[in-house]
Amino acid sequence: MAPNPLFRGLDSQETAEPLVVFIFGVTGDLTRSKLMPALYSLYLDGRLSRIRIVGFARRDWSDDHFREQAALMIESMPGSDEQRRRFLSTLAYLRSTFEDDSGYRRIPEYAEGFSNRLYYLSTPPSAYEQVIDGLGTHDLAADQDGYTRIVVEKPFGTDLQSARRLNELLLSYFVERQVYRIDHYLGKETVQNLMMLRFGNGIFEPVWNRHHVDHVQITVAESSGVGTRGNYYEAAGAMRDMVQNHAFQLLAITAMEPPNDIRPESIRGEKLKVIQALDRVTLREPDEHVMRAQYTPGVVDGEPARGYREEDDVDPESRAETYAALRLFLDTWRWQGVPFVLRTGKRLSRKITEISIHFKDPPLRHFAGSGHAIDRNVLAIRIQPDEGITLRMNAKIPGYESAARPVNMDFSYGTSFGRAVPEAYERLLFDVMKGDPTLYARRDEIEASWAFVTPILDYWRDARGALYEYEAGSAGPSEARRLLGSGSRRWRKL
Repeated sequence: MAPNPLFRGLDSQETAEPLVVFIFGVTGDLTRSKLMPALYSLYLDGRLSRIRIVGFARRDWSDDHFREQAALMIESMPGSDEQRRRFLSTLAYLRSTFEDDSGYRRIPEYAEGFSNRLYYLSTPPSAYEQVIDGLGTHDLAADQDGYTRIVVEKPFGTDLQSARRLNELLLSYFVERQVYRIDHYLGKETVQNLMMLRFGNGIFEPVWNRHHVDHVQITVAESSGVGTRGNYYEAAGAMRDMVQNHAFQLLAITAMEPPNDIRPESIRGEKLKVIQALDRVTLREPDEHVMRAQYTPGVVDGEPARGYREEDDVDPESRAETYAALRLFLDTWRWQGVPFVLRTGKRLSRKITEISIHFKDPPLRHFAGSGHAIDRNVLAIRIQPDEGITLRMNAKIPGYESAARPVNMDFSYGTSFGRAVPEAYERLLFDVMKGDPTLYARRDEIEASWAFVTPILDYWRDARGALYEYEAGSAGPSEARRLLGSGSRRWRKL
């Protein structure tokens, strides 16, 4: 059996089979900022043996105009003029609304000469059902001579009921092996390396349990506000936008049991078990274990920042949370009694995504009276920015006394391997082209996470639970401290 691409990265000489990629909603920002640069990077790297990229949208664009726009999307990237020209020549534009049958009827024409098709839904979530139904009713979902696959962006539903409805619609036309529910956090190199860190080294796994770990923190912090996404955020909030997908994916990989092997279904099965093992005490006592907050005016990077209720397209009396934090427990042998505390928020003091494992104190604190700070050992896995890993431990200060202080051992991808870390979308697009679903969420995992989060959303919807405030540019609401419990625990500094 060939090695799983999860641990092979993009260093091998694999290439994707010839295929045509249809990007629905191609005129949107996702194509501009992520998809087109990722496809071009794969092209430069020799990963695409033969490809056609078809944009599907309602704007009155021609093939030439689409190529001109794509040229702007990749203008800051490397490559010769000839490489750019050849890549741009693979682009074509299919003008149609998502409701128009004629657009779907033209898809076989644009796919002529290719046996493999990839549909990418880069549309607003409100259009997912229209596109899926359009593909299905025009017999465009089934495998032809090659494969047919569909990628669905997040958010995948807004609650358990809507996620189930979307899954049922997808699986009425496609089969599960054709469906790729994307979460770009899983394409981050450090997220993939977390499994290598645990299962590829003999020193970590023996202490990765309740006997040695005091608690785990997962932070997904952003310094930006909602920007032009006020309408979206009013309906979504931090819990839907970040917790149900990104934060829960990080939780699942951190806490999962060692799989029997590294096949996609083995890994995805272990991740599902983590979500299914979430202790319902969090839902029975939401005010004790969950909190939300909203940012008020403050200062970010030395500049005044508006409060959330002053942002464009936001209700002046909005109760949408821009910050959410949870204390979770897993009802498993490995993690019984260990708190997993998650936090995410907009307009915080800096942008960082991090998983930190906080180990228990040694049984005897010989150096506690040395006059210097002795702290817990912490293994911090930085997802973004500056992907890497830091181990904090206590070391003796040089001199004649037995004084100690915390020091860091640091590993950075940028300096350790002498090469750029692939962008998440580059990796994820290549995986779907190769038919590897390891880094994509399965139906049961999506629904299990919504099953846990939806009762919290319902509780807040009924105007129960306090809505706290925090200044833009701060580390979040002071009330979040209580989720760590009593004692010496404290949030990692942002």
